[in-house]
Order: sequence, then structure tokens, then C-alpha cells
Amino acid sequence: MQIDSVTALAERQRIRSGAYAGQTAGLAPGHVQANLVILPADWAGDFLRFCQANPKPCPLLAVSEVGDPALPTLGKDIDIRTDVPLYRVFRDGEFVEEPTDVRALWRDDFVSFLIGCSFSFEEALLADRVPVRHIAMGRNVPMYRTGIPCVPAGRFKGELVVSMRPLTPRDAIRAIQITSRFPSVHGAPVHFGDPAAIGIRDIANPEFGEAVPVEPGEVPVFWACGVTPQVAIRNARPPIAITHSPGTMLITDLLNTQLAVL
Repeated sequence: MQIDSVTALAERQRIRSGAYAGQTAGLAPGHVQANLVILPADWAGDFLRFCQANPKPCPLLAVSEVGDPALPTLGKDIDIRTDVPLYRVFRDGEFVEEPTDVRALWRDDFVSFLIGCSFSFEEALLADRVPVRHIAMGRNVPMYRTGIPCVPAGRFKGELVVSMRPLTPRDAIRAIQITSRFPSVHGAPVHFGDPAAIGIRDIANPEFGEAVPVEPGEVPVFWACGVTPQVAIRNARPPIAITHSPGTMLITDLLNTQLAVL
């Protein structure tokens, strides 16, 4: 598999041009993808503390300078206003629109937070022949709201969101071992087995993403998810917030191998 920064840059340019607005799982193999939260500067301190208090769902990869859409530590020529396939806009905590470009909404006081994404450890799972069903089916990963409270910080609070991958017990053990090496992209699972034990009512109906079947002999395995901040935003009700649409990430020039902890 060829891995270079041109691949990631080419995908960002394709997204920026409007030629692609879908999910990013499997794009630019080998490259780190990131969840996004954009907030006004006077809300940024509280959100930074929320991420620090909840590193499993909110592992920070980068924070921008105030008003600057570039993220030089994550890649060449990144423009966070255009380089995510699909954004979500919240006003006073309410979801209002899902544009492909947020240049018209940009403000000089915006701060961007980029958060690690489980798409990075999926590559390591596949390399070790641990199957990832939503990729095999060409679907977005299923994501669920749980009853597990995050640690509140300032105005931000809410329940943990998790992503799910069904695995045999043998593959689940291996997946725990593999993903434990990637704490900056959510790390080891937070739960496996009975969904009701963490407050999930219906495994067949995820709140975000797309459902995948759990076959006989498999167990659902749940990882902390970078959609968690969107629940906290609804609760905090900032005047405006911009996030990625679940499953549509920023593709960075960083390599997944750079995030592994030996």
C-alpha cells in the first residue's frame, strides 16, 4: 500500500472542490482522520477542559489559532472551512443545517478542535485480519448515545457516544490488544456485550451512522466516539458551533503509524 502526503492532500482538494461529500472511511489509506468542533473563542476554554477531562471520546490532535482556518501541524494547505466533506451547524444547541462549505459562516473569533477518530485504528485491525463489518458493507460505522456520563467541564456536559463493531470473542480479544496501542484515537473499547448495560436500547437503530448486523456467535464491541462533543454542544447551547457530520472527517497528512504506542 502506497502511503504519502500527496494522497491525503489530493483527497482534501477533491473534497474542497465539491466533488466528494460522502463518508471518509477508507479514503487516503494510512492517514489519520479527525473529528471536528469549531467554537467561538469565549467558549473554547470550557471545551478544551471538557476534552482534557474526557480523553477517551475527545483525544485532541490539534487546536487552531483564533480565527485561523489553517492547521499546519496536521497537514499542508488545510482549510478547515472547506476540507471536511459535510459539516453540521448548531445554533443555541439546535442542529440547523448540514453544508459542504462553511466559509460564509466563518468568524475571526473561531477556534477549531481536531479530535482523534477510530478510522485510524480500523486500519490496524484490518492489517491483523480482524474484520470490520461496516467497511466490508460499505456503510458508515454505527454510533449510539449511551447512559454513561462524561466528566462535565464549565458549560459542557453530556453522555458518551460510542461506535460499535461486531466481532467474534476471539477477534474481540485481539481488537482490544490492538486498539490499546492507539490512545490518541480512542484506544481500547469501553464496553463489549450487552448494549443495555450502557444504556443502548436498540442495537439495530443507531442514532448516528448506519446499522450493521450482529451475527450469531458475535458480540458487539463499543469504542468511545468523537461524536460525543455534539451531545455536549446540544446541552451547552453556544450561540454557534460547527462540527463534522458523523462519518465525514478531515483527512490529515499524519500517518496512523505515528500514533501507535509500542
